[in-house]
Amino acid sequence: MPLLFVGYVVAYLDRVNVGFAKLQMLSSLHFSEAAYGLGAGFFFIGYFLFEVPSNLLLHRFGARRWIARIMITWALLSMVTAWVHTPLMFYVVRFLLGVAEAGFFPGMILYLTYWFPSHRRGKMTALLMAGIPVSGLLGGPLSGYLMHACNGTWGLEGWQWLFIVEALPSLVLGFVIYRCLDDRVADAKWLSSEEKRLIQDEIDADAVVRTHGSVRAVFGSARVWLLCLVLFGVVMGSYAIGFWQPTIIRGTGIDDPLMIGLLTMIPYSVALISMITVGRHADRTRERRWHVVVPALVAACGFSLCAANGDSSLLSMIGLTLAVSGVVSALPMFWALPTAFLGGSGAAAGIALINCTGNLAGFISPTVIGWLKGYTHTLASGLVLTACTLTLSAVLILVFIPARLVNR
Repeated sequence: MPLLFVGYVVAYLDRVNVGFAKLQMLSSLHFSEAAYGLGAGFFFIGYFLFEVPSNLLLHRFGARRWIARIMITWALLSMVTAWVHTPLMFYVVRFLLGVAEAGFFPGMILYLTYWFPSHRRGKMTALLMAGIPVSGLLGGPLSGYLMHACNGTWGLEGWQWLFIVEALPSLVLGFVIYRCLDDRVADAKWLSSEEKRLIQDEIDADAVVRTHGSVRAVFGSARVWLLCLVLFGVVMGSYAIGFWQPTIIRGTGIDDPLMIGLLTMIPYSVALISMITVGRHADRTRERRWHVVVPALVAACGFSLCAANGDSSLLSMIGLTLAVSGVVSALPMFWALPTAFLGGSGAAAGIALINCTGNLAGFISPTVIGWLKGYTHTLASGLVLTACTLTLSAVLILVFIPARLVNR
């Protein structure tokens, strides 16, 4: 779990650091808001197209080899972003970065099903996805510092140093994972034979109740496609934060990148506590639906507050804290829903399908919000749209996902 956690921290950092780079990148390269939004979103087109094949390959060849391959290739492409100088180059590199990273997160969710039964997986998924707020806690100040202190060093601007330096941990960790990660319980030399048997018995007993065990069953399931839509709404909120949080803070009158980076620590600190607390409570009560619904509605309220008070630093920070805490708590709890009934190759395909389809919001969110900001000269309309998608996701869960299917 520590190794997976660190991997997810650096993955999320490399995925959304373009939101900080934007503070200097747009003026340096003369990009429009719409061009930035489109480029930020192109990542998710590559991600969408290669997600299911990548996860099936992970299931076949093992997490150790495949996750290591993913991390090394995306680190190299993230570094290359430092040298783009036209919108087309930006679009191509972001697309290839999505191709490289495809399969990383659903591969980790699938990997957890190899090691933990459903009644323990909520807490473990929350621990894994604690990488999001921790990435924000570390990445915000680091990104702000690099852009502030390294601007002009060796002829490179601060935003270029950001992409280069923040890709290095992914590159190193890729080799560490290849050397250290165990694919299955049976491969773990640090477990005794009795411990291996006990864990595997729990996993096998958990697998008996799963109903979607093949790729065909997954693609023909209305419930799986419904969860794709639910995740789409929640991810709209996630990337509204990832790509636009620095812009929201700057809109209140704070211009220094380092100060903006430090202020992002506040929402992520609260979110870290929130998601761990919610994950533990969900496993203790074995209730899954409301542990997604309530955080999603809290996030919707937070985005609405930001939209209505964009010129107030205090109210915007309160809104951002609610939004970040809600989204970050809802995401790991969401994954308890599909993993409750997906198994075998169906789990590999289903988790990847839900994740890649839901993550199309990563393309829609920055593209639409960027276009709306350019058209209306304010982020308010985009934030209201995000609040609506989160509310819709909460309603769909309550109406169409029966408690008996997922509460265990």
